[in-house]
Amino acid sequence: MNTTVMSPLTVTPLGFIPDLKNATLVPFNETACENWKEIHHLVFHVANICFAVGLVIPTTLNFHMIFLRGLLTIGCALFIIWATLYRCALDIMIWNSVFLVVNLLHFIYLVYKRRPIKIEKELSSLYKRMFEPLHVPPELFQRLTGQFCNIQTLKTGQAYAAEDKTSVDDRLSILLKGKMKVSYRGHFLHNIYPCAFIDSPEFRSTQMNRGEKFQVTIIADDNCKFLCWSRERLTYFLESEPFLYEIFKYLIGKDITNKLYSLNDPTLNDKASKKIDRQPSLCSQISVMQMRNSMASTSDSEDGLQMFLRGTSSASSLRNNQQEFYNAYGVSRLQHDVFC
Repeated sequence: MNTTVMSPLTVTPLGFIPDLKNATLVPFNETACENWKEIHHLVFHVANICFAVGLVIPTTLNFHMIFLRGLLTIGCALFIIWATLYRCALDIMIWNSVFLVVNLLHFIYLVYKRRPIKIEKELSSLYKRMFEPLHVPPELFQRLTGQFCNIQTLKTGQAYAAEDKTSVDDRLSILLKGKMKVSYRGHFLHNIYPCAFIDSPEFRSTQMNRGEKFQVTIIADDNCKFLCWSRERLTYFLESEPFLYEIFKYLIGKDITNKLYSLNDPTLNDKASKKIDRQPSLCSQISVMQMRNSMASTSDSEDGLQMFLRGTSSASSLRNNQQEFYNAYGVSRLQHDVFC
């Protein structure tokens, strides 16, 4: 009598010998390819070529992401055609339809970001002269000039600011057209030409001290047009854009340097100022506002002003005149950044 050992899975009789000769083998052609199928249709290969070309586009190419997404979109479309007309594979068609939609939307988004930014005609010269050389993107310039600023006009003889009356806390402006004349107690100081800040010294000097008044009078010498920012809103915007903040810091410092040079050479015209814009700064940035305030608080300010304006246009003479002015009125140098 044969006994059996019970198992939860199988029951094996004792003394059973498996018959290996009659065992069924898995056909070899189910795990390995003996007969290759015919090559797929040309549409299938063109789709894969699009994928391959898109993936090998170098990232140094300016529009490489647009080309990549465009080729992936074309490849997915060709795969859908191949799966629908020549393969009749529903799953391949569905997956490639999903990929097609994703890549097409991304392609449209990239093209939209690369769209040409149209800068207003009145601001185009300002952008090309001041911001484009510093690699400010057109879209960032458009945000800067399109949200919280406006273009204002002044007729000949109208005042932009009156000394001891107009507050310096409200605005910051750049002259777009015309010419303005800056004077102190009736004495001509310098001119302001297009693409220059009107009140950069006051803006820089009163960043820490608010509530001050203009110490000079700024009058339109021609019919003028200028771009005017709200100072408070501009400050908040620049805090959120570190790159643009550094650009403004540089431009305002350079403008103050040019105005200081104009004090030493009142005959400086617009063409000469353009040449200075393309050259390194002639001196470190100092506070013109401090100079104006010192004049206002000194009884002999007219003599000091004339002494300061008698210098030559050379850089060494400019430094000598600055030192004479400091010695005469005790004006201390501000420890600002150097714009060279």
